[in-house]
Amino acid sequence: MLNQGALFLLDTVFGLFIIALLLRFYLQLMRIPYRNPLSPFLIALTDFLVRPARRIIPGLWGLDLATLLLAWVIELFVLSTTLWLNGMAPHPFTPGTVMVLCLLGTTGLLKQSMHIFMLILVIQAVLSWVNPYTPIFQVLNSLSRPFLIFFQKRIPTVGNVDLSPFIVLIVFQLILTIPLTWIESILYGML
Repeated sequence: MLNQGALFLLDTVFGLFIIALLLRFYLQLMRIPYRNPLSPFLIALTDFLVRPARRIIPGLWGLDLATLLLAWVIELFVLSTTLWLNGMAPHPFTPGTVMVLCLLGTTGLLKQSMHIFMLILVIQAVLSWVNPYTPIFQVLNSLSRPFLIFFQKRIPTVGNVDLSPFIVLIVFQLILTIPLTWIESILYGML
């Protein structure tokens, strides 16, 4: 019972922090201007870790690798602690088990990223019907545009309704349920 409470707190607190780091990385990756409602909040929330990490971890081709690496390290911490609390921690830490944990951390970040973009698509769709002129709408539009543009070119609108967000949601859900779940089950079997 105590383990379940600890797992819940661990997933909630660190999971939300990972989401904040990933959002900060994606905002910078998509070159979204700083003057939006989301950036100051994310920077204030994550700067205490990102700023020192940037002194050690340089960027690459304009990418903020320090933020991405911090999200990955925290994901590894959450994964390792979860395995330990569930009594499934690998006992002999060999290079193979460390590699499997690193791959599981990477798949965890991929899943988190897909969940973030799925939520962005849903919020963007609701805002497009309710209030498309809110300041956050442009940020969400900039974040989702790379995923939507492929389908928007190929799928016509039906009654002035763009179906591409629904198609992208289906594709993301298929990726989450089939390949990523399959990869994770194989990796967990290797521990």
